[in-house]
Amino acid sequence: MAVEFVGIDPDTDRDHCPTAWADVEAREILLQGWKVSPETRAECEATSPANAPVPAGEAIVRIPARMIPMIREACDAVERGRLRRAAWSVRTHGCPLGVA
Repeated sequence: MAVEFVGIDPDTDRDHCPTAWADVEAREILLQGWKVSPETRAECEATSPANAPVPAGEAIVRIPARMIPMIREACDAVERGRLRRAAWSVRTHGCPLGVA
């Protein structure tokens, strides 16, 4: 697995930071976000076409809308098979590539 850092919440406090990574080899996107409340989880489960609780190995997380550009970049990286390294650099977001 070759996980590559894509971006971190630009409003992060560095302790609680929604983050996006791309695993271009597995063609998967990895997201770190805030856990949802039991009420929100129940709402999601009630509206899911699966008509079942979220399985133990899965989670529902909240990601702020300000991370949409990073999520798009992760999607693009997985489709392209590579990450554009300049996307979310220290210069633009204050977080070194590869550090989350």
